[in-house]
Amino acid sequence: MPTIRQLSTSLVNQIAAGEVIERPASVVKEMLENSIDSGATRIEVAIEKGGSELIRIVDNGCGIALDELPLAVAPHATSKLQTAADLFAIRSLGFRGEALASIAEVSHLELRSRPAEQAGGGRLTVRGGVLDGPHPCAAPVGTSIEVRHLFFNTPVRGKFLKSPSTEMGHISEAFTRIALANPEVTMTLISGNRTVQELAATPCWSERIRGLFDSEIGQSLIAVDSGPGSIRIQGYVVDPQVSRSNNRQQYMLLNGRFIRDRALQHALSEAYRGLIMVGRFPVAFLRIDLPPDQVDVNVHPTKMEVRFVDGSAVYSRLLQTIRH
Repeated sequence: MPTIRQLSTSLVNQIAAGEVIERPASVVKEMLENSIDSGATRIEVAIEKGGSELIRIVDNGCGIALDELPLAVAPHATSKLQTAADLFAIRSLGFRGEALASIAEVSHLELRSRPAEQAGGGRLTVRGGVLDGPHPCAAPVGTSIEVRHLFFNTPVRGKFLKSPSTEMGHISEAFTRIALANPEVTMTLISGNRTVQELAATPCWSERIRGLFDSEIGQSLIAVDSGPGSIRIQGYVVDPQVSRSNNRQQYMLLNGRFIRDRALQHALSEAYRGLIMVGRFPVAFLRIDLPPDQVDVNVHPTKMEVRFVDGSAVYSRLLQTIRH
């Protein structure tokens, strides 16, 4: 009979990487979420060859202490959860403690960080899960992470990557989702020697939307607001004369987190019924806020799918708000 064996830590991390890290855009998403959770007000993303060669993210967040750097890349180590009860009131973007460990297992990773209260910073390198450090080093306040040679030790995963331009498109979309949700953060995206996006911090959400999308959308925004209540919906929908052939430009942010929810997309389409042609999709930028204990974000490793305690109430609130 086959023998039951305990999987090695390296293999466990590679399996986790397969769930969380699908492509370079997944790395960008996870690292940007960490930067936002760290309180950063300025983030720069630099990409080489669609992310397969280099992904560098630099922020001015709270930083990581020298002696905690190894924990930052350890599986299931996080500063965002203390007890099991915290799982039912998630207020941060990340919380599983898997992302950096998974990334470090399938890449060459270098982490430099310095908290404001420390005179110097720390440096840690990881090559395919093998740690070197931490070592003291000079560093500005915040964190810098470089990910090189993604999937170097899992070539089968690398074979599934598309062309650099296609992968860059996915990275740009991941960047857009985080930038939309955080207009108060200055964000820059660089690919090779070209600046793709340079977004100044702004208190006005419509300015961030106009900075990310074409003038046709920017000039057709219609403000929506459900008013006070346990379910609050604010944001912008776009004039029915401006529609798309797919639903990719429907951005729904639940408590600051980009989500994909078929029921809410259906509610949006129902609100536009009779206003746009069949087969066309509305464009929308919506913020949905509700108590954290009314939603479970611990459903899928990518945290893009959620489960509502009362999904029908959210559906009805969205439909009524947009119709009104």
